[in-house]
Amino acid sequence: MVIDLVMLFFIFFKVGLFTIGGGLAAIPLIQEYIVNTGMLSNTEFANMIAISESTPGPIGVNVATFVGFSLYGPLGSIIATIGIVTPSVVIIIIIAHFLKKFKDSDIVKGIFVGIRPAVTALILAAAYFIARIAFFNSSEYELSNSFFSSIRPEAIFIFLGFLLVSNKWKHHPIFYIVIGAIIGMIIY
Repeated sequence: MVIDLVMLFFIFFKVGLFTIGGGLAAIPLIQEYIVNTGMLSNTEFANMIAISESTPGPIGVNVATFVGFSLYGPLGSIIATIGIVTPSVVIIIIIAHFLKKFKDSDIVKGIFVGIRPAVTALILAAAYFIARIAFFNSSEYELSNSFFSSIRPEAIFIFLGFLLVSNKWKHHPIFYIVIGAIIGMIIY
Protein backbone atom coordinates (compact mmCIF):
# COMPACT_ATOMS: atom_id res chain seq x y z
CA MET A 1 0.00 0.00 0.00
CA VAL A 2 2.89 2.39 0.74
CA ILE A 3 4.18 1.94 -2.82
CA ASP A 4 0.69 2.62 -4.17
CA LEU A 5 0.45 5.84 -2.15
CA VAL A 6 3.89 6.96 -3.33
CA MET A 7 2.82 6.24 -6.92
CA LEU A 8 -0.43 8.20 -6.32
CA PHE A 9 1.61 11.14 -5.00
CA PHE A 10 3.87 11.17 -8.06
CA ILE A 11 0.93 10.82 -10.48
CA PHE A 12 -0.68 13.94 -9.04
CA PHE A 13 2.68 15.66 -8.65
CA LYS A 14 3.19 15.25 -12.43
CA VAL A 15 -0.33 16.52 -13.09
CA GLY A 16 0.28 19.55 -10.89
CA LEU A 17 3.68 20.16 -12.45
CA PHE A 18 2.53 20.07 -16.07
CA THR A 19 -0.89 21.68 -15.75
CA ILE A 20 -0.98 25.34 -16.68
CA GLY A 21 -4.32 27.09 -16.82
CA GLY A 22 -6.24 25.74 -13.88
CA GLY A 23 -8.05 22.61 -12.87
CA LEU A 24 -9.98 22.06 -16.09
CA ALA A 25 -6.68 21.78 -17.90
CA ALA A 26 -5.68 19.03 -15.44
CA ILE A 27 -8.62 16.78 -16.27
CA PRO A 28 -7.16 15.23 -19.46
CA LEU A 29 -3.89 14.47 -17.65
CA ILE A 30 -5.69 12.92 -14.68
CA GLN A 31 -7.82 10.92 -17.10
CA GLU A 32 -4.71 9.64 -18.85
CA TYR A 33 -3.08 8.47 -15.62
CA ILE A 34 -6.15 7.25 -13.72
CA VAL A 35 -8.84 6.20 -16.23
CA ASN A 36 -6.70 4.93 -19.07
CA THR A 37 -4.75 2.71 -16.67
CA GLY A 38 -7.96 1.17 -15.36
CA MET A 39 -7.82 2.58 -11.84
CA LEU A 40 -11.26 4.14 -12.35
CA SER A 41 -13.92 3.85 -15.05
CA ASN A 42 -14.95 6.75 -17.29
CA THR A 43 -18.29 6.97 -15.48
CA GLU A 44 -16.68 7.07 -12.03
CA PHE A 45 -14.28 9.77 -13.22
CA ALA A 46 -17.07 11.81 -14.84
CA ASN A 47 -19.05 11.64 -11.58
CA MET A 48 -16.00 12.87 -9.69
CA ILE A 49 -15.67 15.79 -12.09
CA ALA A 50 -19.34 16.68 -11.59
CA ILE A 51 -18.98 16.56 -7.81
CA SER A 52 -15.73 18.53 -7.98
CA GLU A 53 -17.42 21.25 -10.02
CA SER A 54 -20.20 21.60 -7.47
CA THR A 55 -18.01 21.70 -4.36
CA PRO A 56 -16.05 24.76 -3.23
CA GLY A 57 -12.42 24.99 -4.22
CA PRO A 58 -10.30 24.46 -7.31
CA ILE A 59 -11.58 21.63 -9.50
CA GLY A 60 -8.15 20.06 -10.00
CA VAL A 61 -7.57 19.81 -6.25
CA ASN A 62 -11.11 18.53 -5.70
CA VAL A 63 -10.72 15.84 -8.37
CA ALA A 64 -7.37 14.78 -6.87
CA THR A 65 -8.97 14.56 -3.44
CA PHE A 66 -11.92 12.49 -4.71
CA VAL A 67 -9.71 10.17 -6.77
CA GLY A 68 -7.35 9.63 -3.84
CA PHE A 69 -10.26 8.92 -1.51
CA SER A 70 -11.91 6.56 -3.98
CA LEU A 71 -8.72 4.56 -4.42
CA TYR A 72 -7.16 4.59 -0.93
CA GLY A 73 -9.55 6.26 1.50
CA PRO A 74 -8.78 9.36 3.59
CA LEU A 75 -5.01 8.86 3.45
CA GLY A 76 -5.18 8.60 -0.35
CA SER A 77 -7.12 11.85 -0.56
CA ILE A 78 -4.49 13.64 1.54
CA ILE A 79 -1.59 12.20 -0.50
CA ALA A 80 -3.23 13.04 -3.87
CA THR A 81 -4.07 16.57 -2.73
CA ILE A 82 -0.54 17.21 -1.48
CA GLY A 83 0.80 15.77 -4.72
CA ILE A 84 -1.18 18.09 -6.98
CA VAL A 85 -0.52 21.30 -5.01
CA THR A 86 3.18 20.81 -4.21
CA PRO A 87 4.50 21.83 -7.66
CA SER A 88 2.38 24.99 -7.64
CA VAL A 89 3.60 26.03 -4.21
CA VAL A 90 7.24 25.48 -5.16
CA ILE A 91 6.86 27.25 -8.52
CA ILE A 92 5.04 30.21 -6.95
CA ILE A 93 7.80 30.64 -4.37
CA ILE A 94 10.45 30.58 -7.11
CA ILE A 95 8.51 32.91 -9.42
CA ALA A 96 7.79 35.38 -6.62
CA HIS A 97 11.50 35.55 -5.92
CA PHE A 98 12.42 36.35 -9.52
CA LEU A 99 9.29 38.15 -10.73
CA LYS A 100 10.50 41.63 -9.92
CA LYS A 101 13.49 41.19 -12.23
CA PHE A 102 11.71 39.70 -15.21
CA LYS A 103 8.10 40.92 -15.12
CA ASP A 104 8.66 43.41 -17.95
CA SER A 105 10.77 41.06 -20.08
CA ASP A 106 9.56 40.54 -23.64
CA ILE A 107 10.65 36.89 -23.46
CA VAL A 108 8.46 36.24 -20.40
CA LYS A 109 5.52 38.00 -22.04
CA GLY A 110 6.08 35.93 -25.18
CA ILE A 111 6.14 32.69 -23.20
CA PHE A 112 2.77 33.50 -21.62
CA VAL A 113 1.31 34.37 -25.01
CA GLY A 114 2.58 31.04 -26.35
CA ILE A 115 1.12 29.05 -23.45
CA ARG A 116 -2.45 30.33 -24.01
CA PRO A 117 -3.27 28.06 -26.99
CA ALA A 118 -2.05 24.98 -25.12
CA VAL A 119 -4.18 25.85 -22.10
CA THR A 120 -7.17 26.43 -24.36
CA ALA A 121 -6.63 23.03 -25.99
CA LEU A 122 -6.47 21.29 -22.60
CA ILE A 123 -9.71 22.96 -21.47
CA LEU A 124 -11.43 22.01 -24.74
CA ALA A 125 -10.23 18.41 -24.30
CA ALA A 126 -11.81 18.36 -20.83
CA ALA A 127 -15.06 19.79 -22.23
CA TYR A 128 -15.07 17.15 -24.97
CA PHE A 129 -14.55 14.36 -22.43
CA ILE A 130 -17.42 15.58 -20.24
CA ALA A 131 -19.75 16.21 -23.22
CA ARG A 132 -19.03 12.77 -24.66
CA ILE A 133 -20.10 11.09 -21.44
CA ALA A 134 -23.04 13.42 -20.78
CA PHE A 135 -24.57 13.50 -24.26
CA PHE A 136 -23.75 10.03 -25.61
CA ASN A 137 -24.28 6.51 -24.33
CA SER A 138 -21.15 4.62 -25.33
CA SER A 139 -22.56 1.19 -24.45
CA GLU A 140 -25.56 1.85 -26.72
CA TYR A 141 -23.19 2.82 -29.51
CA GLU A 142 -21.20 -0.39 -29.08
CA LEU A 143 -24.41 -2.46 -29.27
CA SER A 144 -26.00 -0.78 -32.27
CA ASN A 145 -22.92 0.81 -33.89
CA SER A 146 -25.21 3.74 -34.69
CA PHE A 147 -24.22 7.26 -33.75
CA PHE A 148 -27.82 8.50 -33.59
CA SER A 149 -29.05 5.73 -31.30
CA SER A 150 -26.31 6.60 -28.79
CA ILE A 151 -27.41 10.25 -28.43
CA ARG A 152 -29.07 11.16 -25.13
CA PRO A 153 -31.64 13.73 -26.24
CA GLU A 154 -32.84 14.39 -22.69
CA ALA A 155 -29.31 15.40 -21.65
CA ILE A 156 -28.99 17.74 -24.63
CA PHE A 157 -32.39 19.32 -23.89
CA ILE A 158 -31.47 19.78 -20.22
CA PHE A 159 -28.15 21.38 -21.21
CA LEU A 160 -29.76 23.73 -23.72
CA GLY A 161 -32.53 24.58 -21.25
CA PHE A 162 -30.04 25.48 -18.54
CA LEU A 163 -27.98 27.45 -21.03
CA LEU A 164 -30.98 29.55 -22.02
CA VAL A 165 -32.39 29.94 -18.51
CA SER A 166 -29.05 30.84 -16.92
CA ASN A 167 -28.42 33.50 -19.58
CA LYS A 168 -31.89 34.99 -19.13
CA TRP A 169 -32.13 34.87 -15.31
CA LYS A 170 -28.99 35.55 -13.34
CA HIS A 171 -29.31 33.36 -10.23
CA HIS A 172 -26.51 32.06 -8.06
CA PRO A 173 -24.79 28.99 -9.61
CA ILE A 174 -25.78 26.86 -6.61
CA PHE A 175 -29.43 27.42 -7.55
CA TYR A 176 -28.80 25.86 -10.97
CA ILE A 177 -26.73 23.04 -9.47
CA VAL A 178 -29.56 22.11 -7.10
CA ILE A 179 -32.19 22.30 -9.86
CA GLY A 180 -29.93 20.21 -12.13
CA ALA A 181 -29.45 17.62 -9.39
CA ILE A 182 -33.21 17.35 -8.87
CA ILE A 183 -33.87 17.00 -12.61
CA GLY A 184 -31.08 14.42 -12.88
CA MET A 185 -32.54 12.37 -10.02
CA ILE A 186 -35.98 12.45 -11.62
CA ILE A 187 -34.83 11.57 -15.15
CA TYR A 188 -31.98 9.18 -14.40
